[in-house]
Amino acid sequence: QLQLVESGGGLVQAGGSLRLPCAPTTTILGISAMGWYRQAPGEQRELVASFSSDHSITYTDSVQGRFTISRDIVNSTVYLQMNSLKPEDTAVYYCNAYYDGMDHWGSGTLVTVSA
Repeated sequence: QLQLVESGGGLVQAGGSLRLPCAPTTTILGISAMGWYRQAPGEQRELVASFSSDHSITYTDSVQGRFTISRDIVNSTVYLQMNSLKPEDTAVYYCNAYYDGMDHWGSGTLVTVSA
């Protein structure tokens, strides 16, 4: 069973930055895709940024140019660097990994951006 742990969330003023790391609780090889999703209050969960199985990167339009996803393949860790944060980025951010034929999710980390 793959368990993911996110951290790095918190309260930040608009224009500030945060870095969210996500790693499995044990070292696992063969994770084909990893990424970050978020869910704001009253909204559906949406993709923020991800690495696909062919290592291509996808960003949702609203974070393009402000957020950067990176990956440490050896440690199966994925990072989300968030710059120029806006109040509309406020959400619970979830790490996702596709492994052994199914999606796995972390429990989420809350990011709150004040105006």
